[in-house]
This record gives sequence, C-alpha cells and structure tokens, in this order.
Amino acid sequence: MQSYLDKFIDHLMYERNLSEHTLRNYRIDLESFYGHVAPQDSAGNQAEVNLKNIDVVTIRGYIAKLYQEKKKKSSVARRLAALRSFFKFLLKEKVIDNNPAQLVSSPRVEKKIPNTLTIDEVLKFLEVPDQETVLGKRDRAILELLYGSGLRVSELVNLNLNDIDFKHYGLRIKIKGRRERIVPFSEHAKIAIESYLGVRGELLAEASEDMRDPMAVFLNYQGTRITTRSVGRMIDKYIEEECPELKNVNPQALRHSFATHLLEAGADLRSLKELLGHARLTTTQQYAQLAMTPKLLGQAHR
Repeated sequence: MQSYLDKFIDHLMYERNLSEHTLRNYRIDLESFYGHVAPQDSAGNQAEVNLKNIDVVTIRGYIAKLYQEKKKKSSVARRLAALRSFFKFLLKEKVIDNNPAQLVSSPRVEKKIPNTLTIDEVLKFLEVPDQETVLGKRDRAILELLYGSGLRVSELVNLNLNDIDFKHYGLRIKIKGRRERIVPFSEHAKIAIESYLGVRGELLAEASEDMRDPMAVFLNYQGTRITTRSVGRMIDKYIEEECPELKNVNPQALRHSFATHLLEAGADLRSLKELLGHARLTTTQQYAQLAMTPKLLGQAHR
C-alpha cells in the first residue's frame, strides 16, 4: 500500500499542484488508515495490504475507531475525503474495481462563522510593525497583503518577485492544476511592498549561497523564504505585545475580514469569489452571513 500511497502523493503534487501543507495532511491521513489496516509489529514493520480486499466494512471500522479516539467531526470528514480521493485514484489506475469510501457517509460538520475584525481594529493592527526596522517593513507588507488582497497565507509565502506587477497593481497567484489568478493590491500595499523591497537585500545577505532563494518575496531573519508558521508566529507576537485586546487573530482572520468588509462596501459575491480564489460560490456565501445585507442574502440564495 505504501508504494501506491507515494504514487498518489506524487500525483497530487505534480498533476494537481497542491501545496506542501495540503500534501502533508493527505499523507498523514492516509498513513493513519494504513496503520489501522496493517498495524506495525514490534520491529516497526507493516504487512502488505491487498487493496482489493478493502471494503465498506473496513472503512466504517476505521471511522468508528476515529470516533472512539474522540476525533472531531471535521477531522473525521477530512480523513474520509482523503480516502475517497485515494481510492478514486486507484480506481482510475485500475488497481481496484470500485471505490469503497464512496459508499460511506460523511459526518455532518457544523459550519463555523469566520472570525473577523472591525475596520478600526484592522487599521490599528496594520500600524503595529516598526517601520524603522527591516523586519518591521517586511511585516507591514505582509499584513497589507493578507488583509488588503485577501491572500491565503500559503499564497503569500509562495510569492516570487516576478509575480508582482507594480504597473497594474496585480499579483499572480498560482492555484491548483497549474492555473493562475490575478489579485489586485492597493496603493497602501504598493508603498509597503516597495519600502520592504528596498531593504530586502539585507535579509537575503544573511543566507548562505546554497540556501538562498533569490526570487522569494518574503524572507525570514535567516534570509530564506518565510514559512506559513513563521507568519502565524509573527502575528501572535504582535497581538501579545501590542494588541492583547484583539482575540483569535491569525492570517485567516485577516482574509475573512477582507471579504466581509468588501461585501459590506457593496461588492457582489461572484466578484468576491474570484478575488478569494474559491472554486465554488457556496464557499463564498459564508461571508454573506456576516455582512447580512438584504442584497447579499438575495445573492447567496440564487
């Protein structure tokens, strides 16, 4: 099973162009299932599994085990979705004759209303980074893009210098399936990015030649490409030190705030869907609950 699991991850990486974070989650979820059907022995070895012998009963037994371990419904739903995708791949490769996971119902997951900040809270938070320091200039540019353009943090950290079009105020964002979308940025963001790029070389110089990523827009203090975890820690630090009154602030909350404030200002759901890079309008509709204007509610139920 391990060899097919590796082939599936390669398929997701090269054919569907999924992020490292998503690939890691797929691998964790599928290896969890592998450990269920073929537990490791005392020496750490796992028996080979005949994939054709895995049926609905096997899948349901695994799901039952997850519930016994007190896993959240959202976690169970994610793992079941990973199994469905994996067996769909095996079916396409003619390794199996049917998809056993397709016959197992997903748990009903309660939708959470996204956390958002008020415009005043966002403006206060954007002013926190010290503009007299290199890292402060970098952090201000990061916050301007997370809020002002509604980027996913994974999209932000993967930005390269040639993805920025200063003339037309646009960012080229790579999305699943090797496709791209163009996301606009504001004059405020342009000023912040240009200010940071003026001192970015000081960070790049901190990295050794073999570790440098000269095309990466955002670098850490060691001069290498910043990670999503580092962006989260940066925001946590500013909240703890400068804005302790703000609760549950993270990169996703800034993206949610961007979406909600646009809707409140009169943007329509379909335009917002394109800006956020959502595949389905139903994903964007969650923000209509926050804005709660009659116009938006009408759009959400078309």
